[in-house]
Amino acid sequence: MDIRALQRPLKQRYREEPEAARITLRAVARQADSPLRCRIETTGGTVLSEAHPGVGGPGTASCSGDLFLAALAACAQITCQMVANALGIPVEHVRVTAEGDLDLRGTLGLVRDVPVGFQTIQIRIDLSAPAATPEQLASLREKTEQFCVIYQTLRQPPEIPVHWSSTT
Repeated sequence: MDIRALQRPLKQRYREEPEAARITLRAVARQADSPLRCRIETTGGTVLSEAHPGVGGPGTASCSGDLFLAALAACAQITCQMVANALGIPVEHVRVTAEGDLDLRGTLGLVRDVPVGFQTIQIRIDLSAPAATPEQLASLREKTEQFCVIYQTLRQPPEIPVHWSSTT
């Protein structure tokens, strides 16, 4: 597959019509059959998520933290593959692992000075590219980090306004 050829008309269109490059992705979560479970609808399909067993969840589906790390790992993996393809770097395989550490005492409100959420996140990219030059590998690393949407969003977070509506 030639990624550059695939993206060429898109890039040309976005140069000529910058507004065409602006998209909105959406995920809608609704309670499922339990207060510990939700169904998330995205353009790519429906995903089931549950509270983590460490906060009382049943442990039969991915928790939101799993999905968050999955988004990071998937974005880094696909970005790396696409960059390698576009640059003509011969890659045999790419495997990305994202891990996050958090203290559930914060989530459960047990200790005020323990933050809610991930305290550290690590990404490990295992790459097999024996025919690639050191310069190609350096370029692949740089461009993968530069163009990974989820990674860059975490490094420079956007504002996240929260709007509530309720019916009484």
